[in-house]
Amino acid sequence: MKSERNKTIDLSVAEGQAYLERCIRVNAPAARAEVLDKTILGDAFSVLQCLPRGVADLVIVDPPYNLDKDFHGNAFSKTSDEQYAAYTERWIAQVRPLLKDAGSLYVCCDWQSSPVVGLALKRHFIVRNRITWQREKGRGARHNWKNAMEDIWFATCSDDYTFHVEDVMQRRRVVAPYRTDGAPKDWEETADGNFRNTYPSNFWDDISIPYWSMPENTAHPTQKPEKLLAKLILASSSPGDVVLDPFAGSGSTAVTAKKLGRHYIGVEQNPQYCVWAELRLERAEADCTIQGYADGVFWERNTAAQQKKRR
Repeated sequence: MKSERNKTIDLSVAEGQAYLERCIRVNAPAARAEVLDKTILGDAFSVLQCLPRGVADLVIVDPPYNLDKDFHGNAFSKTSDEQYAAYTERWIAQVRPLLKDAGSLYVCCDWQSSPVVGLALKRHFIVRNRITWQREKGRGARHNWKNAMEDIWFATCSDDYTFHVEDVMQRRRVVAPYRTDGAPKDWEETADGNFRNTYPSNFWDDISIPYWSMPENTAHPTQKPEKLLAKLILASSSPGDVVLDPFAGSGSTAVTAKKLGRHYIGVEQNPQYCVWAELRLERAEADCTIQGYADGVFWERNTAAQQKKRR
């Protein structure tokens, strides 16, 4: 029995059959209206070739990392760099035609596969940046440094692309506040402390990995935080745009897109994860909050004001 405070979503396929029935299957060329705001149950490499060309304004890809990992019955085995490069090229070939000319792409990866992914992207896109984000969790290692970082590559199809930097400002605490004529200079004095809104960099140290007491948490082994995805979606899409996730997992991209007023298309081959995704999408209709994002800014991890916004 789980404690009342444990919010982890781990509904079985049998228990969540009604949610699974909300998903669709796509086996032939589909129109935009058929797939918009849908979780598609199926293998990405089969489904993507059936989606409309140019359907997406933004694609967020979180493929299996080049590691041995069991995804609730679907195993991914570590391969050589050459084989993983071929795998990456394969999904890129499927994804590229689905992006609009002004579209953007983000790809998640670990430090070992990051060089492979970066080189592959450069052959098909204009690579803009590599974001590194800090995972505050990680296993200790006796003979190496603990792995607590992951990368996200940012690329675009052309020089004409969306980037709303004002929508992804970070709220940081001011340690040594500077005043001009007694008034705060470029910072705000509040009951919870002194804060400044700053432009985001390509190093993110404010992300919390979903854990058992968070409503967004599922039993998926590599779930990405909604806060992380919110930064990508807010920066590189506009309200009403379409966000595509070809490896949807437990639906974090789709859920975050919905909460932020975007359309989504999610593709996932594991029925278990589709159940969790649909349950989360249902809950998003009643609760559109994103932990760590409030009042149009992203708060530092464990900020007192952030905790207030969550309640």
